Amino acid sequence: MRARMQSPVESALVFPLETIRTDGWFERVGAEIDNFATLCELVGPRVFAFSMILGVRITALSVDPEDRDETTVEFLVEADRLASLTPERLPLREFRRRLIAALLSAEPSPSLPHGPEDWEGLRQHIGVPFLLIAPLYGYSLHELVLEDGETRLSWIRHGQVESGPLRMFHAALRTHLHEELDLGHPEPQDAIDLSHVALAIDAAAVADWERVVVLLQSWPAPLAFYLRTPEGQALPYDVRALVGKGLGLLGTAYVRLGDARQGEDIFRLALQFASEGEAAAEIFHRLGEAMLETSRPGEAIGPLRRALRLGAPATTILPLLAQAFEGRERHVAAWVCLDEAEKAGAPEEALASVRASIEGALGAHLEALRAHLRAANS
Repeated sequence: MRARMQSPVESALVFPLETIRTDGWFERVGAEIDNFATLCELVGPRVFAFSMILGVRITALSVDPEDRDETTVEFLVEADRLASLTPERLPLREFRRRLIAALLSAEPSPSLPHGPEDWEGLRQHIGVPFLLIAPLYGYSLHELVLEDGETRLSWIRHGQVESGPLRMFHAALRTHLHEELDLGHPEPQDAIDLSHVALAIDAAAVADWERVVVLLQSWPAPLAFYLRTPEGQALPYDVRALVGKGLGLLGTAYVRLGDARQGEDIFRLALQFASEGEAAAEIFHRLGEAMLETSRPGEAIGPLRRALRLGAPATTILPLLAQAFEGRERHVAAWVCLDEAEKAGAPEEALASVRASIEGALGAHLEALRAHLRAANS
């Protein structure tokens, strides 16, 4: 992606930031770490993220059940090549303060990018730590403009586009870091606004999947931590269902934007909140549909069956289930689903393509199958 050069009169260089923004980096890295959820639970997801940003590797924890802030953290500073290989040890409270102090001292490069293709120069000018901190607080970078020696940045947060001088963006992130010093383990309300579910539903209705991600991308890490606390386990059903619905929308958004692995991880977290009823049915529906969209019809059969058993509309699920069976060349099972979908009132346009595929596969055997089904239903 190239920067856009304005006319000489305007003398501005505009960099779209899709190439370098880091939305979702923490969750993607976490998917590769076996004990990711445990570390998030014990030290807090943002503290764990801060340690990654600074090249600090946590090697062991001695948990104090009476006071989590007194948990001892053993760590190595891998970013410092001159550091001793002997791990350091600090109470979690001090470990958090040390990480935040290091991030507060980070300074971007004063030099400007050398030209439209200087993406590394652009990263250094914004500041790599700031690029990584931004999505932890819901900032999705949009565009950077260089004009007359001044840098202006625009970003999306809480569904709103904001902009200002680059120094204002840095100041906002430092304010968040200062606030973090006064926190213990982050509670989900630091990142979760349930009113965003309604906004995400509206965005999904018009296939604005980017906005769904902007609204909900900060949810997974703190929710994975919160679910393991007594408070998380005690959430009332309606709240769990709403959280599950929001995560289900986020999972679908990632799948539609091409990140199926991330999406399916979020679906599984969603099911831990919405384990039964209508909310769980919707998530199993979304998971099965995502597997179909990524050419895995065999894997889609299980989630779609679960969705049907939990009460998802037959007119929606049966055509998808027919498609999944047909994708596995289970033509008879696919036709049975198609027959049941038609009886339930599914629209013909939802059935036409899979019907044609089954008819072509069964050929002369189709009439015998129809006769068998008529006899079974009589």
